[in-house]
Amino acid sequence: MHEQIDSAIAQVIVARPNFAARTAALEFLDRHVFDRLQTLAQHVPADLQPLLERATRLRGALELGNARAVQRLRKRIAAGRCTPAGLLRAFERHAEPGLHDAYDVLDVLISELLDTEELPQERVQRTPEMVAYQPTPARAILQLIARAGLAPGDVFYDLGSGLGRVVMLVALLSEASAIGIELEPAFCEYARRAAARLNAPRTRFVCADARQAEFDDGSMFFMYTPFRGALLQCVLERIEAVARRRPIRVCTYGPCTEVVAQVAWLRGANPGGRSPHELALFHSRAPA
Repeated sequence: MHEQIDSAIAQVIVARPNFAARTAALEFLDRHVFDRLQTLAQHVPADLQPLLERATRLRGALELGNARAVQRLRKRIAAGRCTPAGLLRAFERHAEPGLHDAYDVLDVLISELLDTEELPQERVQRTPEMVAYQPTPARAILQLIARAGLAPGDVFYDLGSGLGRVVMLVALLSEASAIGIELEPAFCEYARRAAARLNAPRTRFVCADARQAEFDDGSMFFMYTPFRGALLQCVLERIEAVARRRPIRVCTYGPCTEVVAQVAWLRGANPGGRSPHELALFHSRAPA
């Protein structure tokens, strides 16, 4: 077993000594060592104690390597020494390009980069039409930024912004202003602190109900299915009021995409793309 660990860890670390390789090695240790030994409860046989001790030391070294990589990147961002192109290169170097929009090692990297304190407890009671918070997959956020063509004059709104990851990444990877609308005050407070630690530019978090929030200056709106039913329809009507005055874009992810795709005042930029697992981009039609 010792030789198997040494070989497996060497394969993923020596060739690519980055965040992704260390994370893969940590997953290997958890699955093949710690999970198996956990079944033995407190009675680990004496001949397996050296294996456990070696795996524990190795896990500590891998976690330290990842923590240092994240800390260096966080310091560069906070000091304003990381351009959008440079940050994208750092993501590719540490997490490597993904093959799809689902959760992967890039989400682990971004979580450690942004979530430096204990996740908050919700204080607001959700209604049946409000969907529980779930972070947008990082690959989908990068795809959104690449496809949206955000310019310095754009004002981006994330409706149901949760802990603020989409807003912060949009601000860091584009020149647009980015605003999060979130009903849960604990999430808003958390997102503000995270943005302040990173010195994320042009970000703002508003604690408000999307049915009453002010977003008339928005040029692009994003929703990762924060609500459904009549609540979603109400918010779409409010966005339509903005679209009557000027062209806007709407981007969706998750089950709300199918509903938004049926809205008459929007046209899809990716025709036929209605899968909840696919990012969808829409442009407003010219008012009649």
